[in-house]
Amino acid sequence: MNSTAGLLAPFNTAHALEGSAFVHFDGALHASFATTDFNAAVMFVNRVAQAADAMNHHPDVTLGYGNVGFRLRSHDVGGVTARDLKLAAIVDGLASALGAEALIARPARYDLAIDCTDADAIRPFWAAALNYEELAGVDGIDLVDPRGIAPKVWFQHMEIARTDRNRVHLDVYVTGDEAEERVQIIVEAGGTLLTDEHAPDWWVLADVEGNEICVCSATL
Repeated sequence: MNSTAGLLAPFNTAHALEGSAFVHFDGALHASFATTDFNAAVMFVNRVAQAADAMNHHPDVTLGYGNVGFRLRSHDVGGVTARDLKLAAIVDGLASALGAEALIARPARYDLAIDCTDADAIRPFWAAALNYEELAGVDGIDLVDPRGIAPKVWFQHMEIARTDRNRVHLDVYVTGDEAEERVQIIVEAGGTLLTDEHAPDWWVLADVEGNEICVCSATL
């Protein structure tokens, strides 16, 4: 069986998500809602839980005082499927029925990149220091938080070690329609745009002391 069967990309879900509180980002559907108080938030989660149980398809949920967040993802294929769209529609309907207010969803992902000439030599150090686990990534072996909370660490290969710049930088992944706005905000805050040659996939910026950050558009 193809492990990616039924997997949907953002352009596949754009029409279905028109008018929805959900945003397709980084292989999942994300939405946040405001409620009148904690009890209302709990009631909302309980109603969604009943619907999810009936579908045997369960979301990740964050619950706070007067706010609820949902992340929908089909773990068997590693991304968004029609099941997630169906559950998103149910959540939207329950929110409307219960008076929960949809908030503007601005999901983001943060990765830590380390420039190195020999990733295998330094990876055990970082795994031990952070108590992370190894995970096969696109460009080699990454390190991930087993709790699924802290940023992923990946290793960017260099043929010759750089000594004239910081060799650790952050990658900030945002939705495609937010990326250019984020770049402009950073520039207005005193940042320098070092290159946009890879835009709209990513932009490289630096603070006044030369510490770098990449703003990246999530496309999956």
